[in-house]
Amino acid sequence: MKMNLPNKLTIFRIILSIIVIFILLFPFYNLGLEFPKFIVGEKILVDSKYFIAGILFIIASITDFLDGYIARKYNLVTNQGKVLDAIADKVLVNSVIIILSVQGFIYPIIPVILIIRDEIVNSLKMLAAGDGKQVAAIATGKIKTACLMVGVILTMFYNLPFELFGLFVSNALLIIAVVFSIISGVQYFLKFKKLIFSSDDEIVDFEQ
Repeated sequence: MKMNLPNKLTIFRIILSIIVIFILLFPFYNLGLEFPKFIVGEKILVDSKYFIAGILFIIASITDFLDGYIARKYNLVTNQGKVLDAIADKVLVNSVIIILSVQGFIYPIIPVILIIRDEIVNSLKMLAAGDGKQVAAIATGKIKTACLMVGVILTMFYNLPFELFGLFVSNALLIIAVVFSIISGVQYFLKFKKLIFSSDDEIVDFEQ
């Protein structure tokens, strides 16, 4: 099957995600290779590999916006694209927050809550789709995603320049993302609870 432009952008995002994972995890020091390190503000030791990974993460995030925008504007939305987009999002975001947690940059509870919430919501969406219902994104979910993406980027940039002024913006954004993740998860559940606990054909009103 020939892929359209949005799907090609999604594949590109998956490739970028794999590169980011490789940069963050590969033990370059075993090969005698190291990314340059430098000091910012005479107190913050920065490993440039996180800056490189952060820049690639930004590019990947931009393609996430572009593929959806192009697909909707030019009526290029396909089932293949929906599946690829979901895979790309999980590969990019979930893998990075897990890695950053393991490497001590963010609290472990953050990826735990975010990933559990995503699995529950995805299951609810699959249930709704199997019943022939369309599921739109909700405002709290969008806020969660925006805070998470910016928080992750700032984390890979060592919370600069805010760290120089003692402002923990990256942590604050990640905590806000967790809060809105829980709120949106509850909202999804309340919207779908009739579908979960009843066997009738009642239509679920799912508005933003």
